[in-house]
Amino acid sequence: MIVVKVGGAVAGLAHLGELDDAVVVHGGGPQITAAMERAGLAAAFVRGRRVTDGAALVIVRETLLEVNRDLCAVIGPRAVGLAGDAIGLEAIRVPELGHVGTPVPSRPRAIRDALEAGLVPVVAPLAAGPLNVNADEAAAALAIGLGAERIVFHTDVPGVVMPRIGADEADRLLGEDLFEGGIVPKLRAAVDAARGGVRAEIGMTEVVA
Repeated sequence: MIVVKVGGAVAGLAHLGELDDAVVVHGGGPQITAAMERAGLAAAFVRGRRVTDGAALVIVRETLLEVNRDLCAVIGPRAVGLAGDAIGLEAIRVPELGHVGTPVPSRPRAIRDALEAGLVPVVAPLAAGPLNVNADEAAAALAIGLGAERIVFHTDVPGVVMPRIGADEADRLLGEDLFEGGIVPKLRAAVDAARGGVRAEIGMTEVVA
């Protein structure tokens, strides 16, 4: 079984419906930022994670569910949309970021049931609370909790330009702030997945423990 993390853009993702034993976790950052701007709310980030107060949380959840519906429609009839907070995705709250959590490995029954039925679970990155969680971190936590063989981060975010990087080396580079923006949570999530026994790939780069 593999976990595939995709961004909020749904174009070109119909092929995901052809995968067997796959869990899809999606983001939605640009759509959320646009929705917040329309509501007169400013977006703020701390190391790639969105600061989320009560007003922002409502917009985050609504927008992620819209993206989820759109992605399921593109993937096709095998797709089943799931909101992470509704199926028991677990996270530890990060109070300084508001209604934000750091996902921890979990095995939601709804995902396992969907896989057993031959469906493709498509998960919106929310955790019980509800809490807004980074989609990369959510994907890694599910990959570890579900015992996935592999996690693939589909991304057009630049940052890691090498075929292979070790977890310790990635930690060192992250600690030296040599990466910034969206690649930071992806690399951290890939490191966590690799150390949790899951083969991790960011684009063409393999991250190994």
